[in-house]
Amino acid sequence: MGIINFQGKRTAVQKNNSELILVSDYMTKKVVSFKEEQPIEEVIETLINNRISGGPVVNEKNELIGIISEGDCMKQVSESRYYNLPIDKNNTVGKAMVREVETIDGNMNIFDAANKFLESKRRRFPIVENGKLVGQISQKDVLKAAIRLKGNTWK
Repeated sequence: MGIINFQGKRTAVQKNNSELILVSDYMTKKVVSFKEEQPIEEVIETLINNRISGGPVVNEKNELIGIISEGDCMKQVSESRYYNLPIDKNNTVGKAMVREVETIDGNMNIFDAANKFLESKRRRFPIVENGKLVGQISQKDVLKAAIRLKGNTWK
């Protein structure tokens, strides 16, 4: 009589209990934001002091109206420095900011957000709920989520 089964002991199949990792789990809730009437010099100082590359612009109701970045500030600085003039005190966030802002839903899967970052070449996306700014997600936040996931599920 020969050997009937070479498979050995069978173990129960483990179910994949991967939970959705949402943008809202990793977004920054204490966002450094700016007002439309703020001078560019003040924005530059805030960006440097907080080690950030930009931030959302909100009105008095905390509604998102734009976004300003280091690049937007550099345009203002380069124009005045080109003519060897001080930075114009009338240069405000409202004149330099981008008004058409892409946002991300806080309920989006973090890895779908990663794809959106790759497609758009942006560094950050604001998160808006009911018209109000509630947070911001950056590329670094997505990387933090990936590292934490690796520690929990990958070998």
